[in-house]
Amino acid sequence: MSQKRVGILTSGGDCPGLNCTIRAVVSHAILNYDWEVVGIPYATKGLLERQAMSLNLSNLAVHGIDPLISLGGTILGSINRGDTLAQSKEIIAGYRELGLDGLIAIGGDGSLAILHHLAQEGNWQLVGIPKTIDNDVALTEKSIGFDSAVNTITNALHCLIFTAASHDRVMVVEVMGRSAGHLALHSGIAGGADVILIPEIPYSIPAICEKITQLRSQRGRKFAIIVVAEGVKTQEGQPSFYIDSLGQKRLRGIGQYIAEQVDFGSPGSFETRVTVLGHVQRGGLPSAGDRIMAASMGKTAVDLLAKEKYNSMVAWQNGKPTTVALEAVLKASPVLVDPSGYLVQTARSLGTYVGELDSIK
Repeated sequence: MSQKRVGILTSGGDCPGLNCTIRAVVSHAILNYDWEVVGIPYATKGLLERQAMSLNLSNLAVHGIDPLISLGGTILGSINRGDTLAQSKEIIAGYRELGLDGLIAIGGDGSLAILHHLAQEGNWQLVGIPKTIDNDVALTEKSIGFDSAVNTITNALHCLIFTAASHDRVMVVEVMGRSAGHLALHSGIAGGADVILIPEIPYSIPAICEKITQLRSQRGRKFAIIVVAEGVKTQEGQPSFYIDSLGQKRLRGIGQYIAEQVDFGSPGSFETRVTVLGHVQRGGLPSAGDRIMAASMGKTAVDLLAKEKYNSMVAWQNGKPTTVALEAVLKASPVLVDPSGYLVQTARSLGTYVGELDSIK
């Protein structure tokens, strides 16, 4: 097999496990195919500016130690803003001018959709790997970064439980999740939340107050933990957001809204506090599960390029990597929480309030 020059990039929001994936791609491509691997910094921005950095087994190590397996974030940098398609011709030309024989793109459904469009227009040899803490990419059971984010939130909930119990408080914890509530639902179950609010299921403030009251009257527990996804709307159906320094709308504030409504619904009964975890959820070290999945997905992506199975994505199904058509993934994404699914039913069976259709336990 002739030597290939393969590019790899990370696009969209960062998450733990990206460097593990880069490490796996570089190791497998060099050791088993003798390919040249280059990193494209800041995703399509790197292609636009014709930038590439050589990646090999030597320059990834520090004193012989390979740090990428446990390093959060991405050494290639990432970007999730700008009008990429408006510059598509220049970006496509960058792929050619960098002499790439293939490209491995690690991204969420939005990033992969843009890159798939560019690949189709420019006839790139593209293979995708899913990553997102939202876990809303279709046709894969998990995406890189999700397990680590769930662990981070679960640890935060455990910390908050002790201070909540010490002061008899209702702790409202706002987590990420614009349109999909997978992160809130998984971490809420793992962390023992009493109330989980997600964008897919409507809720009732009186029902939340009743749930907290029941904890006190029936179980003698004077504190409660509420986990709410940032994409949950107010009872009037409005999103909660702020304008950042770049003039862009950012979701934030629904946790404060829920806390205030609980206070208003039961004046003098509950003392509430709000914690917004924010970008803490994207940081930290990758979990063991993410490291294993990243290694397997990175290896599989290289094999797909070798077999010329382009315009495909590595998916995680039944505990191992498999291959799915990228176009099919994009058509079915994003995947939202099933309101009648087994995880929602599990949470409710444990006594957690997960929306207004729930019967209070």
